[in-house]
Amino acid sequence: MGTMPRLRYKAFTAPDEVRVIPKGRAAVVSLDEATVARSEFGPGWRWSTDLAPIMATRSCQVHHLGHSVSGRLHVVTDEGEALDIPPDSIYEIPPGHDAWVLGDESWVTVEWTSARIVGVGPEGPGERVLATVLFTDIVDSTATLQRIGDPAWQELLRLHNARLRDDLNTFRGREVKTTGDGFLAVFDGATKAVRCAASMTRSARDIGVPIRVGIHTGEVEFVGDDVRGVAVHAAARVMSLAGPDEVLVSSTTSDLLEGSGLELEDAGTHDLKGLSGRRRVFRVVMPSRASSGE
Repeated sequence: MGTMPRLRYKAFTAPDEVRVIPKGRAAVVSLDEATVARSEFGPGWRWSTDLAPIMATRSCQVHHLGHSVSGRLHVVTDEGEALDIPPDSIYEIPPGHDAWVLGDESWVTVEWTSARIVGVGPEGPGERVLATVLFTDIVDSTATLQRIGDPAWQELLRLHNARLRDDLNTFRGREVKTTGDGFLAVFDGATKAVRCAASMTRSARDIGVPIRVGIHTGEVEFVGDDVRGVAVHAAARVMSLAGPDEVLVSSTTSDLLEGSGLELEDAGTHDLKGLSGRRRVFRVVMPSRASSGE
């Protein structure tokens, strides 16, 4: 049940809430169901550097509808469309974009649709979300480094990182960090994570760098641009059990792969750091091994 509309006003000079965001601030007022924010983004502000760590997404996933009061904003969508939003205009920006302030004047805007969430992370601190965690690691990297020398190793590592990042993008994995000679990434689906792992293994083998991959699904906590939780340790432990060109998954992840068409084989029962009791681990059967097609 909504409340009856009544004659009144609220001033942005005395807002219900002021949110300080990197290089800016938002004054928020609410009139029952309606929430309106007047935001200022200073010169040099850019979504991907200033808000991405808080929002924990690759691009801004908010749908904006608002009034550009002063200053100019440049918007680029994930598809590559670009637009400058001038002062004294009404604008709409679909989800999936980056944006930055042009020139040395702050961009001042009034928004209705996204006012409740401007500058607020998708989960409060300590909020746990279900994710599939993937760890990769180059097998015998020390031996390879000693064999080919540092300059050649650095070049190989650059190539390895570029190829594996392509795979992460293809399967929409979120890179959390590099671990020196591997990646920690998270996915919102177990099947995507395992298909990405298989693709990464092939990419690495193509350039002569055997990797191993471990995957586990569980609750994680996003802290800034890092990810924490028992599931992260478990995925690392699963990876440590894998050999060259192998993708191992925990039984939790394997349960989520039903109907995916991916083939698994038993890789034994092991203690996984952080998880109680012994857990079964499964090896992903690579199509190249299962068929003579390659």
